Amino acid sequence: MHVLLFGATGMVGQGVLRECLRDDRVTRVTAVVRAPLRTADPKLREIVHADFTDFSALAPEFEAVDACFFCLGISSVGKREDEYRRITHDYTLAAARALPANPALTFVYVSGEGTDSTERGRSMWARVKGRTENELLAMPFRAYMFRPGFIHATHGEMSRTPTYRRLYVVISRLYPLLRRVAPKYVTTTENLGRAMLAVVARNGAGERILRSPDINQAAAGGS
Repeated sequence: MHVLLFGATGMVGQGVLRECLRDDRVTRVTAVVRAPLRTADPKLREIVHADFTDFSALAPEFEAVDACFFCLGISSVGKREDEYRRITHDYTLAAARALPANPALTFVYVSGEGTDSTERGRSMWARVKGRTENELLAMPFRAYMFRPGFIHATHGEMSRTPTYRRLYVVISRLYPLLRRVAPKYVTTTENLGRAMLAVVARNGAGERILRSPDINQAAAGGS
């Protein structure tokens, strides 16, 4: 399969890229980035692109993809709603609209636990994520929304945000405890990548919104 990947420089994207490159089913990964990656692999092709609100110039590059994994995102902390919406919603939909009109294409979007599908709740980030999810689910491809809670970096993946890096160092030490006391709310970067590849094989079947237990089950080979 040919995978199109957004967000490959972030913590989640790093983990997903690793699993794609390790999987024999993946013959090619095209990563759209704003800064070059530090990964070299025969399967990997990078496209450095500046304007993430407009991917129309890249549409020919997207014609042959079988799956799009959208892992790009930011924290809402300290962000105005319009700023957060531009990156969370507008970037995502710009990528989705640049894809070919192929009903067999699978689009996986990394959302988050607590996302508000009604778009009317009090939490700004949850409303914006909810709107993004709803618009993706209405598009003419096989869309799956991943809503992880805490994500443990399995192979040393790191957030690009300094505050998040420090926070994850602390919380990661508690991961074994979190996995025991709150298993419904934890997953790993490795499981996210494996689960994304697994849902492509579903051919549009199954639940379209996957939370941490569903992600972990799919990663382990469950339906």
